[in-house]
Amino acid sequence: MGVKRRLLVIGGIVALAAVGSAPLDEELSRAVAVAYAAQGTLPYSWGGGHAARPGTCRGYSGSIRPCPASRTRGFDCSGFTRWVYGLAFGGDVLGPGNTDDHLGRLRRVGVPQPGDLVFYGRPGRTHHVGVYVGGGKMINAFATGTRIRMDDVSVLDDLLGYYHYPV
Repeated sequence: MGVKRRLLVIGGIVALAAVGSAPLDEELSRAVAVAYAAQGTLPYSWGGGHAARPGTCRGYSGSIRPCPASRTRGFDCSGFTRWVYGLAFGGDVLGPGNTDDHLGRLRRVGVPQPGDLVFYGRPGRTHHVGVYVGGGKMINAFATGTRIRMDDVSVLDDLLGYYHYPV
């Protein structure tokens, strides 16, 4: 069997094996595309974006009252990842709550792929999350005074790990 034919057979086997995972790959690719498109568009807004679209406190269920995002229309970090995944997966797969709640709905992975989520803090005390886009970068709602942006995953010194949906 010639080299070209061998490559075609291997390519066919790889393509057949990938068919079962194609929807997930498509959804993670959509998550990355949504995150890229959101860069620079909306401001960070603590407590913001926990509904079907960017906003103030609509959908916020945190413990701090009143919700701090009562005037700024934008996202906090977990609101941003909920919104990205909602558009990519066709629904709110991360569900309500904070980053600790979201972490419980995901599976930790040693080697991230674009579209996975990157969390910071420690178990039970996470404080930040972003969308991993590859190459050691994430897109995230970082902090007050910033807009949705790309950062190195080393921007914070307490990387907890990379997490994948579905579990």
